[in-house]
Amino acid sequence: MPSARIFAGNSSKQLAEQICKSYGCVLGKINIQKFSDGEILPTFIESIRGEFVFLIQSTSSPADNLMELLLMIDAAKRASAYKVIAVIPYYGYARQDRKDGPRVSIGSKLIANMLTAAGADRVITMDLHAPQIQGYFDIPVDHLDSHAVFIPYIENLKLENLTFAAPDVGSANRIREISTYFEAEMVICDKHRKRANEIASMVVIGDVTDRDVVIIDDICDTGGTLVKSAALLKEKGARTVRALITHPVLSGKAYENIENSVLEELVVCDTIPLKRESSKIKSLSVSRLFAVAIRNAFENKSITGLFVHSQRKSK
Repeated sequence: MPSARIFAGNSSKQLAEQICKSYGCVLGKINIQKFSDGEILPTFIESIRGEFVFLIQSTSSPADNLMELLLMIDAAKRASAYKVIAVIPYYGYARQDRKDGPRVSIGSKLIANMLTAAGADRVITMDLHAPQIQGYFDIPVDHLDSHAVFIPYIENLKLENLTFAAPDVGSANRIREISTYFEAEMVICDKHRKRANEIASMVVIGDVTDRDVVIIDDICDTGGTLVKSAALLKEKGARTVRALITHPVLSGKAYENIENSVLEELVVCDTIPLKRESSKIKSLSVSRLFAVAIRNAFENKSITGLFVHSQRKSK
């Protein structure tokens, strides 16, 4: 009988170790050599013939980490693994999910093709920028939801006048489910961009007077949208503003932007390791969630119980 073997790429070693701890196994041994010209060569140190191989690798700072994952998948297939499952806590290029201008690529579809061509039999990921990206794959995709981690945290805050905010119109569906769970109000910060990472204008749709506002989103990159949303919500009368964001990309001056903002705190998941500490940034682990998903994928069980709609039914 095949067994489950878990390995990690360089971008997700710490998370992988926590996942293995929750799963009750030891992280597999793999050597990832990098030549002086940047070429990557992954080598499995132990036999994986006939095994279920789970490869954990976020594709943040995507180029090298993505290539590393593709080569790990190829190496596992060539080592006669029975099944190869790519566990991608953060799926890079997910913001390129459609052709929203002339002569642009659809990067997330290209990445899906590359993962499939490399030999992945399944993908486990979390909070895709656009859920329809699952449809870009011709292999099964388990799309986990960070709300399972965020809900207990919000409940422990015991906020009196809880209101959820979407930092843009595209995030409205993301917060509708969690606001329904808490039977709370929701508002939308409608923004208009001049270009990527640069906001021209923003307005708040809804009332936040004397409310404790929680912004929910999937990615915090430079922090520009988040900081501007928080400032606008405070201007409109919000009592407190905090943000719960799944993937802490945090590029450029993101840390400085967050630290100098009106946010009470920024709570993120450990899908991407933080580059440095900050008094305003707190990380919650998704290791247990991924460990359960990996076990259920291996044992051919449902993962429906990991989602908010299942929790709401039993509330």
